[in-house]
Amino acid sequence: MDDAPRLDAPALRAKRISVATEVATAQGGVISLGQLRSCGVTRSQVRAQLAARRWQRVHTQVVAVTTGPLSGLAMMWAAVLEGGPSAHLDGASALIAEGMTGFSWDVTRVSVPMHSRARSAPGLQVVRTRRYDPRTVQPSGIPRTRPDVAAVRAALWAVSDKQAALLLTMPVQQRLTTAERIGVSLLSVRRDRRRTLLHATVLDLLDGVRSVSEAEFAAECRRRGLPRPSRQVVRRGRDGTYYLDVCWEQWGVVVEIDGIHHGWATNVVADALRHNAVTLDSSVVLRLPLLGLRVAADDFFAQIEEALRSQGCPLPRTCDDAAARTTAS
Repeated sequence: MDDAPRLDAPALRAKRISVATEVATAQGGVISLGQLRSCGVTRSQVRAQLAARRWQRVHTQVVAVTTGPLSGLAMMWAAVLEGGPSAHLDGASALIAEGMTGFSWDVTRVSVPMHSRARSAPGLQVVRTRRYDPRTVQPSGIPRTRPDVAAVRAALWAVSDKQAALLLTMPVQQRLTTAERIGVSLLSVRRDRRRTLLHATVLDLLDGVRSVSEAEFAAECRRRGLPRPSRQVVRRGRDGTYYLDVCWEQWGVVVEIDGIHHGWATNVVADALRHNAVTLDSSVVLRLPLLGLRVAADDFFAQIEEALRSQGCPLPRTCDDAAARTTAS
């Protein structure tokens, strides 16, 4: 009778380890010390697994039940588990967990309530925030902020205006969320130096301000001393009439202002045909995405000035005079 518990102890330990492994497998192969305790695995048993190099420590409160390099999913789960039961991925990290591609981040960011005691670690940024709201967390999968909220926060925390605009644009292009939802989430931002930029980018995503964007383009031309272009010039191609956004007909320079939607597959063929038709008409055609007008205007306008000069426009600040003299003659 006295020997029965001792005989069952190895099997009981093995069962508890097996249960813990199943929990970890659902989390990319990692598990927190608190979860291990819930599975009945003691601290001494954890130390034994680590000493035998069957497991490896990831953070102070997280271990991996495998050895070798960890996957991206495992590192994200480890970040959340290290942050504690209220932690969740936020910003760009949440978007990547949601499935956003084409963007990488060296540090995984998790948000926790102000009272949390979790600490940052190498590769992990734990942020105590007053904006913590469990209602914005996805109800399933790895704990993470909803894509619309995550996109806004990622843009606010971005290292540059260009990156901020991209982090609003990419989730919409990859259909993780919609511009409408991002716009609603953006309304909660009352004060931030990027607030105006983010609102303008969302409007571009909604594709509801094309005429405003062309007006902005004309204003930039005036400010930089460029000639006044014609707008919505009508041209006739093989398949009918089409319009050019802005055009300096005297010098044969065309600028096509592309909305965010022009990056989508459904527009590629028609846009390419129109671009080629105008090029075959001996005009210089430049593309200016609205995103470029927001974050890289100087670079794009430098190309426009170069095109005008190459076509004989006597810049700077003399084109309007030259156009007036040509009209008078």
